[in-house]
Amino acid sequence: MQSLQEKAAEWSGVETTLAFAIDDNGGGANLFQKLGLQTFINLSTNFYDRVYNDEEEWFRSIFGKSKKEEAIQNQYEFLVQRMGGPILYSQRRGHPALITRHGAFDVTHEAAERWLHHMQQALDSTSDIDDDSKIKLINFFRHTAYFLVAGVESRNQNQMPCKNASGSHPCKNF
Repeated sequence: MQSLQEKAAEWSGVETTLAFAIDDNGGGANLFQKLGLQTFINLSTNFYDRVYNDEEEWFRSIFGKSKKEEAIQNQYEFLVQRMGGPILYSQRRGHPALITRHGAFDVTHEAAERWLHHMQQALDSTSDIDDDSKIKLINFFRHTAYFLVAGVESRNQNQMPCKNASGSHPCKNF
């Protein structure tokens, strides 16, 4: 049975080592030190402006219950933390637990590709990100998007109705 990382690598086309090149500072600054807080705020704002204005209703509806300002803050705080900066996200929200936090959303291959489309555009139009950092970031995003798809699919496959459950409320079978 493939691990979630192996599925993510296969589906995304990004080897795990390339996805986590964000952690290889080559003796230099980590991506947070290199790019700074404001760049991650700008990237997240740029990204969610695109997401919330997407022409596809099915895609916008995935984010329909989220407030754009909160989505921006969640993303840039997560990115700052993941890229070597202060643990802003964990201090405010606890462990990132990406699969659990995204489990309620319709995280499909199609949604991942749409998400990545907007992230690529956001990366390309955020001027403070150099080309090397853009490559590292898009590889991380592509792999992580498919890691979430694999994780949500796995969670959904491992759910079955409880003996004592009323209606169709599933229980986790793990």
